Amino acid sequence: MRRQLTLLSTALLVFVSGCWSSKEIEDLSVYVGLGLDVAEETKLEQDINKQGGHYPKNNVFTATVQIVPRVGGKQENQSSSSGSSGGQTFLNEQLTGDSLFQIFRQFALRRDRPLIGHHLKVIVVSQELSKKYSMEQLLDFVLRDNDIRPSSLVLVSKGRALDALSSKEPGEIPVFYLRGLVNNAYRTNKILPPVSLAKLDGKMQSGSSFLLQNVLTADGEHKFSGAGVYKGKTKKWIGTLNQVDLQGLSWITGEAKGGALKSYAPKKGHTIVYEIKSTKSKIVPKVHGDDISFHVKVESEGQLMEDWSSPEIPATEEYIDELEAQFASAAKEQMQQVMNKMQHTYRVEVAGFGEQLRIKYPKVWKKVKKNWDETFSQIPVTYDVKMKITDYGSSTD
Repeated sequence: MRRQLTLLSTALLVFVSGCWSSKEIEDLSVYVGLGLDVAEETKLEQDINKQGGHYPKNNVFTATVQIVPRVGGKQENQSSSSGSSGGQTFLNEQLTGDSLFQIFRQFALRRDRPLIGHHLKVIVVSQELSKKYSMEQLLDFVLRDNDIRPSSLVLVSKGRALDALSSKEPGEIPVFYLRGLVNNAYRTNKILPPVSLAKLDGKMQSGSSFLLQNVLTADGEHKFSGAGVYKGKTKKWIGTLNQVDLQGLSWITGEAKGGALKSYAPKKGHTIVYEIKSTKSKIVPKVHGDDISFHVKVESEGQLMEDWSSPEIPATEEYIDELEAQFASAAKEQMQQVMNKMQHTYRVEVAGFGEQLRIKYPKVWKKVKKNWDETFSQIPVTYDVKMKITDYGSSTD
């Protein structure tokens, strides 16, 4: 029996092919970030073209890939902007053209290790480029490529996407930094829920307007600030919501899980700050004949974190009631501000009102969904906001 099992095991080895199509990661260029900018050929491209190294294309956009050099062994050859000189932590390579797929294949002519997109983390598209071309056009190849993860984060940059993928901080990889900022949503309600490729594709396929987190860059440092607004019909950038707008939006959607709400106390006008601990929001659609309206109900609990009254006013029930009413008024103002931009400035709906109408009144939704953005701009919205201060910090008063 033992001899038979040995012979059988040996025979089975003949049919084991192993990873016949595998490629060692040491033989590949792993890119973790992708940036898309308005076309601007690099000096290297210009010099190569002068020597006859050009190929038929239109200069529509410039693509930047952020490559993480392999650990140990020979470093990547530097041919564009890179990380700190003390130790190369990332490399930004650029090419210009009118086809992202063709650009990726062109990299094979200048890199000894082919690009691999299995570890793509962040895609940054410049605001200027997404004004000219729809996100559907710009990301068509990315959405088709099976090598690229649908969980990749999509951002929009106020300036160049290249700048958002650059850093002066020694040892820092910009893509990982940008990805990490999303995890701070529990500390502030000025960060959008992350928009992945999969979520973005769903929005574009449905024809809904959508938002992308906006990133600003100054002196090599990056900051999330507001969001780019994209029209559902065109999939193009049409404007920006600022940080206060995102706060108002978070109250409407119920995404305000953390952060600070600053206001000024009635009567004396001193600074008061409320820390958000939890938020519940409900969008209630109402239909009467052909008339549609919405009521937004928001309830939040939090902590009184700053009170600049001097001398400090005792935390009586009457005083706390005044502060709660003031905080509720401040949150309502933020909600009304972002609603004004949605309904009158940009005429888009990006807060989920249509989804609630679809759920509760599917027949009505079928009638209005085709021109929902325009319809929504005329719909009245009312609010009911309640704030509850449950803690006063470690103050002894």
